[in-house]
Amino acid sequence: MGRLRHNSDAAAQNERGIDAPEANSGTVPLQLSFEWRPDPEEPSSDPSLDNTGKRNPSRLDCSREPLSQRKAGLSLARRRYQRGTLILRGKREKVWVGRWLADEIQPDGTIERVHKSEVLGSLKDFPTKRLAQRELDGHVSVVNSPTYRARPTATFQQLAEKWKLLVMVNHEDSTQRSEKSDIRTWVAAIGDVQVRNIDCELLQEVVSNWTCSPKSIKNRVGTFRLIWDKAKAWRYTAETVYEGLDIPQRVREEQPCFSVEQIRQIVEKSTQPYRTIWRLVAETGIRRGEICGLNVGDVKGSIIIVQRSVTKQRKLKSPKAGVRNGQVKKRVFSLSSGLVEMLKPFVEGRAEDEPLFVTPSFITKNGKTRGGGKRLEPDNFIKRGLKPVLKELGLDGGAHAFRHGNATLLDSLHAPMAVRQERLGHVDGKTTIGYTHLVTADDVQVAAKLGEVLDRKSPEFFAQDLPKSPQQRETASGGFTEAV
Repeated sequence: MGRLRHNSDAAAQNERGIDAPEANSGTVPLQLSFEWRPDPEEPSSDPSLDNTGKRNPSRLDCSREPLSQRKAGLSLARRRYQRGTLILRGKREKVWVGRWLADEIQPDGTIERVHKSEVLGSLKDFPTKRLAQRELDGHVSVVNSPTYRARPTATFQQLAEKWKLLVMVNHEDSTQRSEKSDIRTWVAAIGDVQVRNIDCELLQEVVSNWTCSPKSIKNRVGTFRLIWDKAKAWRYTAETVYEGLDIPQRVREEQPCFSVEQIRQIVEKSTQPYRTIWRLVAETGIRRGEICGLNVGDVKGSIIIVQRSVTKQRKLKSPKAGVRNGQVKKRVFSLSSGLVEMLKPFVEGRAEDEPLFVTPSFITKNGKTRGGGKRLEPDNFIKRGLKPVLKELGLDGGAHAFRHGNATLLDSLHAPMAVRQERLGHVDGKTTIGYTHLVTADDVQVAAKLGEVLDRKSPEFFAQDLPKSPQQRETASGGFTEAV
């Protein structure tokens, strides 16, 4: 058993906070203090104390934090600063490889400490070990940061499934279809690879093996970037692995563009309501889905308001580039007097919430009238109202060719870029420039003037603006003419 030891020494009392008796006091109070001393023959219950009662540092409990704390990701990867390890590898071309420790949260919530390694560069890039250590310090600084926390771990397939459930559901239906296709392609290539092991070299190998068009590759890389940016926000990684990725350049093909004369021919050959529709598209440049989404109430005198569109799944939605701060941004178009007269039969005597253009009725082989009166669909009305006319006229294109023709006309009329961009509904002005075709009336006029100049037989026109040498100036002052 332990023993109680009496200590009446004044110095000992002062050390324990007991004041000494005053000098002028006539009586001295009895003040006792006791301290516990363990029995040397009795084993201590505290594992950190030795037989003398002193704390032995070697017997301290250095175990990890409680599991609940580690599950929360509160422990740092290292309790002290780490510099990592440098290894020079390779036979033909030596490279510096950096290694360091990091904590990762496993799917079951536990934290596992793993070694991470990365090729920092060749011996030519970093001739000395000190230069290579500087490069490694930049990688290890993330782990050494006081705000560092253990990162979760997952394969790319698990990350993609989480992204689909939390992020992709907020995108448009048409966007989701293309993103699902891109994700299936990425999962087939790197689905089983851990997120921490994905680097730019691996992505470059995957992209180089694809044989699809450059446009498809660009879309797939764009979807990967969306997923990877969320992976960084969710602390799966701190690297931007798609930086430095080379993809094939897309060569844009010349899109069909209807000229003014071709638009006139299409309008004259078409029947109602398609005749008015083609005139409206040529003048405003709105999309086919936006045509189907127009209501009678959107036409207000000499203006028309575009505020909804119809998808291929027959759903109404806000038009492209039409939502700002959560509200639909309406695009307002002024109409010419001729187009206002053409729209009057579709507006007068009808309710504002009715579709502006509806499907026309058709006569069956038995002579009965069928169908009609329903809202137009983006694909069907092009196939039934435009394609037969284009085939009869021998023209190539679709409803989008009206938009390219409208953009070209706006350019020839020297309309400001802001006006052209607003009417076409483009967020980026570069897209508007791509809709403008070079063969315009101004281009033809410039070509004619250049031809007149080049067809002149007199060479004096070419010589009059050329700089003359000192010898030519002396000859000219002496009255001699030198031909060029």
